Amino acid sequence: MDLPAIAAAISPRTRAIIINSPNNPTGRIYPASTLEGLADVLLTASKQQGRPIFLLSDEAYSRIVYDGRAFPSPTAYYPSSFLLYTYGKTLLTPGQRIGYIALPPEMPGREEIRPALTASQMCTGFAFPNALLQHALPDLEKLSIDIPRLQARRDRMVNALRDMGFDVHVPEGTFYLLPRSPIADDWSFVELMARQDVFVLPGSLVEMPGTFRLSLTASDEMVERALPRFEHAVRQVRSSQTASAAA
Repeated sequence: MDLPAIAAAISPRTRAIIINSPNNPTGRIYPASTLEGLADVLLTASKQQGRPIFLLSDEAYSRIVYDGRAFPSPTAYYPSSFLLYTYGKTLLTPGQRIGYIALPPEMPGREEIRPALTASQMCTGFAFPNALLQHALPDLEKLSIDIPRLQARRDRMVNALRDMGFDVHVPEGTFYLLPRSPIADDWSFVELMARQDVFVLPGSLVEMPGTFRLSLTASDEMVERALPRFEHAVRQVRSSQTASAAA
């Protein structure tokens, strides 16, 4: 997180900033030292402007972390925070739209903000989960996708893609990989993969051109079918690059 850039971007019009940790699509978990620095930036800016700048902490992937890592919530470092959580990621059911907004006990004006949130839910089309899901919450809270199996799939893909020559880091959380495209135009590589029935997201859509995003939620069988197609695509790219250089 580029804290000086965030501080420079804050203006009198700034009301809130939103951060996502673990981050989609990089899988990065922001460490406590970074979150402390962010809190200092926001406290300073809030004091200068005479009103709080709120922090919206998107923690949709906070339970999908690997290698025994701890997840520090940004809300633990800054009192004027909203913790945003959805069960859709941990349960792989994004269409159900059930989650919550939590406010730290130390938040200034907390009792005035809570009814405002309820009113906003009503004004945006009665944005509440259905009654069946609300009653199911105690059971849903105990459920999770198989994190160790997801981690094993992450390791399998990272190692295989690296062996093929892809530049790919190891995500600390979420269920995505973000390899660098073997050609600068990530859209062209995505189209090349689509012709082989492997569907990935161009990094340009998430402001990271030159990369592509893979989801680890496919089955192990699908992963094994896809890996040879990645290798075939890399060979195609290298062959084309060699031919262009020779010409």
